[in-house]
Amino acid sequence: MRVNVITLGCSKNLIDSERVLKLFEDAGIEAVHEAPHANGDIVVVNTCGFIGDAKEESINTILEYAEAKNDGLIDALYVMGCLSQRYADDLPAEIPEVDKWYGKFDWLQIVSDILSVSNENAKYDRVITTPPHHAYLKIAEGCNRFCAFCAIPIITGRFTSRSIEDIVEEVKTLVSRGVKEFNIIAQDLSSYGLDLYGEMKLAELVDTLADIPGVKWLRLHYAYPSQFPMDILDVMARRDNVCKYLDIALQHINDKVLDNMRRHITSQETHELIGEMRRRVPGLHLRTTLMVGFPGEGEDEFNELLEFVKEAKFERMGAFAYCEEDDTYAARHFEDNITDDVKQDRLSQIMAAQEQIALDLNEAKIGQTIEVIIDREEEDYYVGRTQWDSPEVDPEVLIEKDYELEIGEFYDVVIKLAMPFELIAKIAD
Repeated sequence: MRVNVITLGCSKNLIDSERVLKLFEDAGIEAVHEAPHANGDIVVVNTCGFIGDAKEESINTILEYAEAKNDGLIDALYVMGCLSQRYADDLPAEIPEVDKWYGKFDWLQIVSDILSVSNENAKYDRVITTPPHHAYLKIAEGCNRFCAFCAIPIITGRFTSRSIEDIVEEVKTLVSRGVKEFNIIAQDLSSYGLDLYGEMKLAELVDTLADIPGVKWLRLHYAYPSQFPMDILDVMARRDNVCKYLDIALQHINDKVLDNMRRHITSQETHELIGEMRRRVPGLHLRTTLMVGFPGEGEDEFNELLEFVKEAKFERMGAFAYCEEDDTYAARHFEDNITDDVKQDRLSQIMAAQEQIALDLNEAKIGQTIEVIIDREEEDYYVGRTQWDSPEVDPEVLIEKDYELEIGEFYDVVIKLAMPFELIAKIAD
């Protein structure tokens, strides 16, 4: 028997797939991640149900493997994750080829259901599918924020933190396997610890992880701006192995739109937060996500957002157009009456402004000596990242092949040339 696990969606889903792979491995079953063809005795599709495009991709992938099953190319098809959690009552009748559907949390039964064996694996043990020198570290599930546009709380439920002890144990295990860089993820890092300890514990957690020998880089993803735990900034400034990087989705800057979005923060508070972050953490690189076309965003509101982008000069930024999601507050209370053409035009304007900002900020790095980690070797370059670059979503550094470099090791490089989303460098003499 062989199992092919397919992952769709975010890095939080990837961790769940890695745990599924480990369950099969512990049961003595060959399991692979995202084999390129419809083969293997069993296929497990881990779905995403966050936004329309992600849902469509998940459905199309399930249908592809359902057809492969009908053609005799695979023996069984199992589906897990966010999409099947959200539409558990509808999907089985729509796609009967699927042998069994699992949601976001009951997939731990998948191996025991297939093999009729008990699941005895370590609580958070997993196969690492990323390059072995870096891994994602999920510290919580769920979300209590209930933003108007977001379906995540509907899918994942209330915010639930893992204990500091559990997380420390996992990091120590991964370090012993060669992981040096940890990207800490949750739907809402800012709330870490509130449910377990009655107070925010992100700073204490990160400070504790930074003490673990072998942890070279810790990077923070998906903080929430309202009730942000300011003490994490002191840890970031003080600890050399905590990257001067923070991923914090702001979504908008106009007060009317922020109120419609139920973001629980004002424009002034947002400006003050950004200023305090940059003051307390010199060299901080901020990654944010913005949304255009949310109900109530007229031309004035959009222009305020555009000016905000030009003023704030985020080192990293992504943006997307609002898409109404079933059962959300926005779907129930607002009319999605901004046309797709207008949304796409606004999105293009935002991203064009950001591209110039990114180029200007990268050009300022020319001549600087910067530490990078080497991710891979290509024909003409080694490809690395700085502490300010998260895997897959941020710029890369292309390093000339003047020396033989080792994948997963750290080197000092001198920046020679800058583009909006790439740097060209050479090894420092």
